[in-house]
Amino acid sequence: MISEAHKAALVPAAAAGRPVWLHVGTLLDGVSTTPLRNAHIVYEQEQILYAGAEPPPAHFVAAGQSAPNADLPEFALLPGLIDAHTHFFLQGGELDLDKRAKFLEQSPGELLRLAQLRLEKLVRIGVAGVRDAGDKHGVGLALSKLYAGSERPLMPYVDSPGSAIHHRGRYGGFMAEPIEQFSSPHDCVEAHVKAGADRIKLIATGIINFKKGAVTAAPQMSAQEVGALVESARVFRRQTLAHASGDAGIEHVIDGGVDSIEHGFFVRDGQLARMRDRQVAWVPTFAPVQMQVDHADAMGWDAKVIANLERILDHHATSLVKAHDMGVQVLAGSDAGSVGVAHGLGLLDELELMERAGLGSLAVINSATGASSNRLAFKEKFGHVKAGFRSRFIVTRHSPLEGVANLRKQKLVVFDGAVFESGESADLDGL
Repeated sequence: MISEAHKAALVPAAAAGRPVWLHVGTLLDGVSTTPLRNAHIVYEQEQILYAGAEPPPAHFVAAGQSAPNADLPEFALLPGLIDAHTHFFLQGGELDLDKRAKFLEQSPGELLRLAQLRLEKLVRIGVAGVRDAGDKHGVGLALSKLYAGSERPLMPYVDSPGSAIHHRGRYGGFMAEPIEQFSSPHDCVEAHVKAGADRIKLIATGIINFKKGAVTAAPQMSAQEVGALVESARVFRRQTLAHASGDAGIEHVIDGGVDSIEHGFFVRDGQLARMRDRQVAWVPTFAPVQMQVDHADAMGWDAKVIANLERILDHHATSLVKAHDMGVQVLAGSDAGSVGVAHGLGLLDELELMERAGLGSLAVINSATGASSNRLAFKEKFGHVKAGFRSRFIVTRHSPLEGVANLRKQKLVVFDGAVFESGESADLDGL
């Protein structure tokens, strides 16, 4: 543990009118493909004022200041992390399926209360922002409104689509409302926007049949239907994200023009090329499938199913590396809330799985910081270490360039100028 005095000596908190100047050995800005060595950063409570290789100009630092507040040549600094796919209304760490079902029997108010307990823990893990991926209980929308309010607690940025959109009787009823409730795709989107949706979530396919190792159900939505929903979302200046796995369903959402494809299992090389050309981002979410392998006994899977899961993950890993090499916009999202995928920790799992798949550590970090910041059009600036972006970053002696698993180790998290210690001993209950 780092004492408060030692923590303050390493990285002082920024106070009103008193900027902090750090010198670090390595700076990862969230977008660059090479790290910046021997870098300087100046920040105040609200935002970063300066980041670069040279010492800052005098007007960025305190009057008369000629040296950094902290000289940390052995430390790396990187942006706070962004989880591009979570479900706040679900508790991911629970493996017992009966307990998970009972959890969802609670009132929306209780689900919200439990979700709020996770917020500060996420900040301390190093999460600066979260894109919620939908629930019909209003939890994600309530958290989005809480963040935008004048009395928000310590919490990462949150935005949410509210309930997802699916077809009645098809997959997704636990987090979605059926499109059949509305007279047209436009009316459906308009109702979601009026309810406060920050973006529009479509459930275009079912999920993987693990026993058969494939997506066996036909897609829920045609390309024409996806296109109509996307067009209406753009009228209201909302991005779209689409749950889609399986060849046919992925084809439909690409043709329909969605902004991002979530999961994307069984994506083909040609589809990746079209995603690149159409600027369709991909959130591959390895973690929920890997958790099925890691907890196969608890899930009741036999050797045949485990072999299916491992084959699926191997194909996904190959596709991830191809996507990166081709220039597809890859964003890191954990699908936290899914079985075994805890909030915050699940994102760290996802980053390790992406690295294990063959992505370099810096590419993985960028997928969880600047790439999401650039593509997802959040209402605030975070995810870069750059002037004008919020003061939300991680300072660590354990370089993630030597392996992203180092992000689990002891580190300091700067969040809106305040400084928090984080590490493997953090309180993780309820995630």
